[in-house]
Order: sequence, then structure tokens, then C-alpha cells
Amino acid sequence: MAKSPNWTREELMLAFNLYLKLSFGQMHKGNDRVKKLADILGRRTPDSVAMRLTNFASVDPYHQQRGVKGMSGGYNQVKPIWDEFVNNQEDLVFESERILADYQNKTIEESYPEIEFDLQDLKGEVKTRLVKTRVNQNVFRQMILKTYQNQCAVSGIDLPELLVAGHIVPWADDEHNRLNPENGICLSNLYDRAYEKGLICIDTDYKLLISKRLKEHTMKEYYHNFFGIYEGRRITLPRQYKPHKDFLQYRLDQFSHG
Repeated sequence: MAKSPNWTREELMLAFNLYLKLSFGQMHKGNDRVKKLADILGRRTPDSVAMRLTNFASVDPYHQQRGVKGMSGGYNQVKPIWDEFVNNQEDLVFESERILADYQNKTIEESYPEIEFDLQDLKGEVKTRLVKTRVNQNVFRQMILKTYQNQCAVSGIDLPELLVAGHIVPWADDEHNRLNPENGICLSNLYDRAYEKGLICIDTDYKLLISKRLKEHTMKEYYHNFFGIYEGRRITLPRQYKPHKDFLQYRLDQFSHG
């Protein structure tokens, strides 16, 4: 049997793209998304795609701590892609999405029809930047919902339509960590909005805090039903990529002074 050709950088980028969106237990040849990527690549089997996903797990510090190891040859192939991601998250994620669109004979805008309204009347560099931002935010959402198993960390709501990938350090405040999964929390729309507006916060022990402003409404039924019952409770934490305590402290400092 002829030996399969080495994976190209573009093929590795597509495997990396899928790695970001799957939990470790989903990285097997029977998974529909693994099969779909094999079909898109054309010359790769689901088994070989699953093997590359495991290679990426072997260079991921979280899985390294768990003892996940890949074959040395595969490790050496994927390590440069991982290092690029660590050093330049936004560009690498967007490039992987662009390559995925190319392989499917689409433009990046056609792959994300939901951003079409945002692009009306925009051209040139402004349009390019907005497309990149919207696409990367979409990928970040997929990463965070996967990490939290599609459940709100406060309430346990598990309807994806109601879930948001909330940033701990806001998108505009830290360019380097915009796509860092340790800078995200899966929240329902209500708690994401409350977190964004400083009505609630999460301390470095992962416990929910409630602002003085929100406590002015303690006599109202909605306060008890949606906020009071969670005060002082720890949020539900994922197995991997727990919220980084430095990021939580950053938000907590702003909350304390608000």
C-alpha cells in the first residue's frame, strides 16, 4: 500500500480548526464532523483526521498535564501550528476559517451568512476587519460552548440558542487574549448581560457576586429567582480551560470600584 503523502500546512490548519471546536471525547473516526472534514480534504480518512486531532491534543498544555501523548512524527508536524496560535490567535483562527471556506468553494462571507447585515455599505479595510472580528467571535463561541458542554455556568441552561461566550477581560481591552479559552465563560444571555454591565461578577474562587445596584431590588421576585439564589455559589467549571484567575481579578477590580 502506498504511503499517504505528508500533511500540508493547509490540511493541518483545517485539523486544528476542528480541534478547537471538539471536546477530546469527540475526536474519533466515528464522529460526523471528523468524517465531514475527511470528505472536505478528499485524500484523508476519518482515522487519519482523528489521529491529527490527537496530535494537537498532545501539544495542548492542558492535555499534556493529563498525560495525552501522540506519535513523535505527528507531534512535530502540528507543534508549529500550535505555536503560531499561541503567538497570534486572531490571525491563525481567521486563516483556518478562510482555508475551510476555500476547500468548500465558498467565500468567507458565504460561510457566515449571519454577518451579511453587518457588512452592508462597508468596503475595503473596514469590511475586512469586521469580517475577521465576526468570524473569530463565532469560533470563540464554538470553543467556549464546547468547553462548558453547552451549559450556562451560572444557571445550567443548556439551550445553545440562549447561550453566549462571554469574555472575562473584554474584547477591546486585551487583544492578545481575545480567543484564549481561559478568558471565556459560557453564560445565558441574561447573565452575560448582567456580567457585562457590572451587575454581577465572579471572584477568584469562582463564586458569584452581586452588585450593590442590583441588591436595591432584593424585594422583587425576579431578584430572588434569577440572582439571589446564586449569590455566593461557585459557577459550574469546565474540566479544561477554567477561567484564568488573573482575568477574573481584572474584572473584579473594575467591579469593586464600580
